[in-house]
Amino acid sequence: MKKTPDPIDRHVGSRVRLQRVLLKMSQEKLGDALGLTFQQVQKYEKGTNRIGASRLQQISKTLRVPPSFFFDGAPTSGNSAPGFAEESSSQFVVDFLSTAEGLHLNRAFARIKDSKVRKKVIDLIATLADQEERSEKANETAAE
Repeated sequence: MKKTPDPIDRHVGSRVRLQRVLLKMSQEKLGDALGLTFQQVQKYEKGTNRIGASRLQQISKTLRVPPSFFFDGAPTSGNSAPGFAEESSSQFVVDFLSTAEGLHLNRAFARIKDSKVRKKVIDLIATLADQEERSEKANETAAE
């Protein structure tokens, strides 16, 4: 029987991957800095293997973030509906930022220094998303 990774381990691993990719660091380079193989880094990032406290401290120094970074948006132990919604939302963001599109968008957006321009970009994207949503709903209604 195959054991599924704990949600916290998966979350911490995805945050390791997120920061590593944002720094444009390969799994091999992170592994070398930690004295590990890239396969071990892969297992950490997938949550297959748990990251011990001392190793997490080592990773946080290498990736230049505080250890708390890896727990931001982590799933809570309670199974209440609001917490569940927050968990899936934060995981969606982490998953998106781990894609090539997400990284490209994030890096390009971060280079925009003018806060008014950044606000206009956000408004544009929100308008496009709303328009697409309305179009999809109209198509569904027409199909019925």
